[in-house]
Amino acid sequence: MASSMTQNTPSRLEATYEEDDGFVDIPDGHDPRHASPVVPKLFTEPPPVHEDYSTHTLTVQTKTMNECVRHLAANLDEVDYNHHGVPRLRRAAHIKFLKKQLGTLPAPFLVADASRPWFLFWCLNGLALAGEDTTSYRQQVIVTAKSMQNPTGGFGGGHGQMSHLATTFAVVLALALVGGEEAYEVIDRKSMWRWLCSLKQPDGGVQMVYGGEVDVRGAYCTAVIVGLLNMPRELSPDSPAYTPDGKSTLFTGLAEFVRRCQTFEGGISGRPDAEAHGAYAFCALACLAILDAPHRIIPKYLDVPRLIAWLSSLQYAPEGGFCGRTNKLVDGCYSHWVGGCWPLIDAALNGTSDLDELENESQPTIDSIDWYNREGLIRYILCCAQDESKRGGLRDKPSSSSDAYHSCYVLSGLSTAQYKWGLTYLDDDEMLLAEPKWKVTPRVDDSQIYDKEDRVQAIHPTYTIPDHMFYDMQGYFASKAGF
Repeated sequence: MASSMTQNTPSRLEATYEEDDGFVDIPDGHDPRHASPVVPKLFTEPPPVHEDYSTHTLTVQTKTMNECVRHLAANLDEVDYNHHGVPRLRRAAHIKFLKKQLGTLPAPFLVADASRPWFLFWCLNGLALAGEDTTSYRQQVIVTAKSMQNPTGGFGGGHGQMSHLATTFAVVLALALVGGEEAYEVIDRKSMWRWLCSLKQPDGGVQMVYGGEVDVRGAYCTAVIVGLLNMPRELSPDSPAYTPDGKSTLFTGLAEFVRRCQTFEGGISGRPDAEAHGAYAFCALACLAILDAPHRIIPKYLDVPRLIAWLSSLQYAPEGGFCGRTNKLVDGCYSHWVGGCWPLIDAALNGTSDLDELENESQPTIDSIDWYNREGLIRYILCCAQDESKRGGLRDKPSSSSDAYHSCYVLSGLSTAQYKWGLTYLDDDEMLLAEPKWKVTPRVDDSQIYDKEDRVQAIHPTYTIPDHMFYDMQGYFASKAGF
């Protein structure tokens, strides 16, 4: 059992419940403290340490634990469980929900108009992970993307809206998800390159929007767009980060900027001297893993042991899922944002090969170490994060409604838990590759408490879309060195 599920942060040690009220409301004939033996007590009993005082934070945490245990205890009449006490993945219901989200939304969604690229990405990526054919949306995505692209480069949240790095990231990945040359050619690479150059800052960071904030999201989105579209690294002379010697690039200083964002806790904040956050941790690790091989670059720029300690503390028991910040509630989306950090951590610690010149050739492998409780995360996703009603979709926690955002990232987190990744330097014919490639295989071990039919598609660990879609788009642009 991973230590992250048994060692609690101080805030979690305070988590308590009123003894007179009991831990949960127990249905007739069921007691979650004595659930079916196939459900470990770790997921059906309260933490072993309790406090006799109450705060608002503790009250909310306890309420969340209670509602999660009701689902983890495998005694809900309306849910079918396997012999591990885990529900089936409601694939058809989730697909139906995501398809509906791609249609016309009710009037209250007007406030999310600038997030339309994100709805495209969340829904299409969720559908692809669930095994649905997303190429049928190609023409609709092409028309929508064209309406959002600005002549000065990049994509806005809608027609006539200012280009933003986050919405540009979402549109580019949405085009990758529908695939095909016609979709890829929507992107004006030259204008986007000049726009990216205008966002690049002398301190190494990248603005999210012209004149806007500089944070880790900018570093990650830039790395993804440049890497996926095979864009020139050189800066245009009018870039704020351009230097007279012409040696500065779009990637210059990105790793150093990421390093300055690691906090005293070991986590990663959006910008230097801010609060550590699970989503920023993923952005930082994925950005570095795009810039260079993880085992070379991640330990060089980050204090990996402290990062591991902080990430591990974000997994809660009995819930099994992750929270995103210290002393916050468990949330399904961090199944990806935090769960997705672990393949990159593994690659950072185990990615060396005979092709690298190692200072210590006797460096031991730690491939057998599991940095978090994988079973706990899978139980949380399938027991607590699925909407059991006809609505379908996936959610933050049992008391929340499903939505496109959580549907995408919960399924991404499930993919991370179901597969394992490693870097390979050879192709299928044992020929040496120009650069290492991620190799993915289904994970078959004691954490496979789900039925085989409930496995989703494998995502690329840094680009977050199904890996074959990433390689198709990257391969298309690999031959386009210039404009």
